[in-house]
Amino acid sequence: MQIANRATGNTPLARFCFWRTSSRTETTDCRSSGTARLACPIPHQPVAHSFQAELRSRTVAAGILACRRAGLPSPAERTAHPHQAHNKASDLFRISAFSPGGSDAALHVRQGCLTPLKLGVRVQVIHSRRTGETRCPTTRSRIATVFAFLIFNFALLSGCGTREPAAHITICNANEPESLDPHIVTGVSEMRITKALFDGLTKLEPRNATPVPAIAERWDISPDGRTYTFHLRTNAGWSTGEPITSDDVVWSWFRALSPATAGDYAGQLFYIKGAEDWNSGKITNANEVGIRAVDSRTVQVELNSPLAFFLELCSFPTLAVVPRSVIEKRGDRWLHAKPLPTSGAFTLGAWRVNDKVRLLRNSNYWDAANTASEIIDVLPTGSPNTALNLYETGVADIVWDKDLVPAELMDVLGKRPDFHSFTYLGTYFYRFNVTKKPFDDARVRRAFALATDKDRIIAKLTKGAERPAWHFVPLGVANYTSPPAPRFDPDTARKLLADAGYPGGKGFPRVTYTFFSASGGGGKLHGKVGIELQQMWKDVLGVDVELRQIERKVFYSQQSKLDYDISTSSWIGDYNDANTFLDLFTSTSGNNRTGWKNDRYDALIKQANLETDLQKRAEIFRQAETILIAEEPPIVPIYFYAGFNYYNDDKIKGIWQNILDEHPMQYIYKVKSNSPASTRSSRRESAHSKPEISQSRLTSAATEQR
Repeated sequence: MQIANRATGNTPLARFCFWRTSSRTETTDCRSSGTARLACPIPHQPVAHSFQAELRSRTVAAGILACRRAGLPSPAERTAHPHQAHNKASDLFRISAFSPGGSDAALHVRQGCLTPLKLGVRVQVIHSRRTGETRCPTTRSRIATVFAFLIFNFALLSGCGTREPAAHITICNANEPESLDPHIVTGVSEMRITKALFDGLTKLEPRNATPVPAIAERWDISPDGRTYTFHLRTNAGWSTGEPITSDDVVWSWFRALSPATAGDYAGQLFYIKGAEDWNSGKITNANEVGIRAVDSRTVQVELNSPLAFFLELCSFPTLAVVPRSVIEKRGDRWLHAKPLPTSGAFTLGAWRVNDKVRLLRNSNYWDAANTASEIIDVLPTGSPNTALNLYETGVADIVWDKDLVPAELMDVLGKRPDFHSFTYLGTYFYRFNVTKKPFDDARVRRAFALATDKDRIIAKLTKGAERPAWHFVPLGVANYTSPPAPRFDPDTARKLLADAGYPGGKGFPRVTYTFFSASGGGGKLHGKVGIELQQMWKDVLGVDVELRQIERKVFYSQQSKLDYDISTSSWIGDYNDANTFLDLFTSTSGNNRTGWKNDRYDALIKQANLETDLQKRAEIFRQAETILIAEEPPIVPIYFYAGFNYYNDDKIKGIWQNILDEHPMQYIYKVKSNSPASTRSSRRESAHSKPEISQSRLTSAATEQR
């Protein structure tokens, strides 16, 4: 999996001025000298469309502000947009708000009402039609504004409908999901949500991330290890009440395998007999693929060869069971169906872009009795500062990922008992586009690799427990140890570049290092790493590399299209096996994204997965990794991730650290508090607070099958 990258509290009154011109809306912070431009998504983000519509209507309005992505503007932003630059604007919109946690905000409009996205955040929008107005509210006008707003807000909350219930668990989860379709998502943040919505035949238990029965209650494995017969639960059903049948499983797997779905993970099904040929069009008869429904409750799968991690694959989102009837009826818009049939522990209560994904307990789930929380809100939080504010003020209960930790505070926060670090399978690296000069030459790629000082990057930038990656497969992978790989070697790097025709960097074309934009913290690290690499390559090789930052979704699209020279990358293991890393760069992998093809490498990966002797299999994998890292590197590993998340484990239960960073939301809950401040909420939560689910309860069925 690739990593991609609302607060309340007693904060001072924040005042913002909005200028609307014919082409854009500018935002100015009137607290200072009038030269600060705040990073507000209102003109650019989909969630703000309704707010802009309200601005265009030129009405006096008041409402509730949903604040997110806290953070002060950069020094460049503070000087680049003075008031005078916008004096030609025809309209002024002033917002007076108690801004808890930052400047980024959006106002939600529904059926003519300004509807609260989060209580406790107070705002008034004032429209002035005086051209070129740049004055900010006086103290007297501010008092009048707040007083008028309080009156309006009372009417607002009384007249705009019923307030939605509070979530029992709120999680900050990195970026806005690109999709919630389990067959096409590739990012960790999206997969966390899709796993809560859609089950596979197996799922990963929360303590050790090992596969246990899910939709399949048991399975039989043939003596040769090639045929799996799965027996579905009699009580496995859709959230809408219909039973889940073996035909649903078979149809879902063929959908994931279909080129029309265009899922990057379709290759995970290639271990099944005939699947790769069906995907490529070599065969068109589905009966020749080793997936079939024996009867309504039995699915039989025939593999090309024994596969040690096949049960882990069956838990992965690509092999999740999705609702055929809705997808065939609605096509790409199937996730908009109401109600949306789900096969997992939760249903989709709401998905508000750049606001939250709300998950509701699926009462028809086969294991609903062990779903520990009724409502979970998952907030897309791109800014580490915002994530920390939401957590510290009690709005968020859990923050996943080191990317949501302010990098400048890592040393301090890492010592707190509610900040948890752990070892897990993840590698940060950069990749080359080998289809373009000069990186079509392996000598050039090797030169760049040997000119990369990984220890320096860790010492200067990461500030965590990361370790330099001299190979691609992380330490700790089961039954595997990577081969030794070349270290930082400037002299050899210069010689290789000279041999390729660029002595001292002379004549080397100007190339770009591409990374995606982020708000700060771990996400901001991509740019900092780029700067370090740029300087290293200049000092060691004498080459100039431009840095190119683009929006995240555009970044992944261009990477897939090979529209880059060098780009930042990362990979988190999907299961505890070397194959989850090494098969990425086979020529048929949708996650290759380098254009690199090596027939010997492909053959070694296939040979390794045919081998049942673990030692022999590991040796074959080592030969493949040597090609990948030392001989013809299409990628250069930089460091191995150190897992990091934060939550108060006295209050939040159902989370265990494991090597795959796997934390199923089904088992997470908040402990009932007896403090006076939480009396009201404790009554509501008492019905949903559950004891910790025993390990024996989770693993007994799987143990019987193994």
